[in-house]
Amino acid sequence: MEINLRAPIEILITLPLREEVLEPIREFSPNVNLSIIPARRPEDIPAEVWAKTEVLYTDRVLPAPEQVPSLRWIQFHFAGIDFAVDSPLLQKPELKVTNLSGAAAAQTAEFALTMMLALAHRLPALMSAQNRAEWAHDRWERFRPVELRSSTVGIVGYGSIGRELARLLQPLGVRVLACKRDVRHPQDEEYIPEGLGDPQGIYFTRLYPYQALRTMFRECDFAVITVPLTPQTRGMIGASELSALKPGAFLVVIGRGGVVDETALLEALQDKRLGGAALDVFAEEPLAPTSPLWKAPNLIISPHIAGLSAHYDERAMALFAANLRRYIQGEKLFNLYEPERGY
Repeated sequence: MEINLRAPIEILITLPLREEVLEPIREFSPNVNLSIIPARRPEDIPAEVWAKTEVLYTDRVLPAPEQVPSLRWIQFHFAGIDFAVDSPLLQKPELKVTNLSGAAAAQTAEFALTMMLALAHRLPALMSAQNRAEWAHDRWERFRPVELRSSTVGIVGYGSIGRELARLLQPLGVRVLACKRDVRHPQDEEYIPEGLGDPQGIYFTRLYPYQALRTMFRECDFAVITVPLTPQTRGMIGASELSALKPGAFLVVIGRGGVVDETALLEALQDKRLGGAALDVFAEEPLAPTSPLWKAPNLIISPHIAGLSAHYDERAMALFAANLRRYIQGEKLFNLYEPERGY
């Protein structure tokens, strides 16, 4: 649907996106002027381009506030923007800032489910035996799985990823518990591709506030952490929370590094209080070769790739197009950054 504008909107994209990915934006309206300038630093963008830019689509390229007098909206290419919240630019009055939450929900939720199944079916131990060319004589005991069916899964952070994971778990006969910052609003009004997620909040059995996290953990065979890194969530999963999980429970972390106390997690794995864990994010990235986590028992380590997809850019542009339509029509944008909640 073409929208006629009163004045041209100058959009700057600082990523090297493929031309076919950009079609939804180029065809949006004849009054949308699109500049594509791949950049790593603000200095890579000519001053005259910064001066006229009204909408910025970027990953990490943020100019000084005085360089962008016309800037009204920043759309980030990532869901997590904790790296940018201290930028002086984000303090610019009346500036709208949005993230990409929802665009990567499908692949990230699939990744979480993959890790749950891998841990429950003893994949780390199986691969270790394979590397040793060992046909385990005690295989009935060593590789006995924990079935997802009839298990209880706690999802910490019931945003787009957590809701999509809850949807994927429905055919498996899993009991889902959810934990979110604001339990007064179980519905989801943010961006999610049609048919995905849990917009009405119907796929969980019970909803908990952050303050009741340990109460929820006492019932969990699996816990999946999807929360962003904010002042409220930093270090929220520590020794006391891990000890509240059922003995032998599994932990999957796909939100942001810094949410889980890695020292406490290492101890829980070494003491075999946890059945296993999968970490895709870390407090310091890349994870140092000297980190003891590399040798932790029953731990799957991945290098922050849960959201990767061959379709990421197309899904990103679909969200951007949906937000651009809202921007032009004066409606509230999807995924607005709110300083009081940190994302």
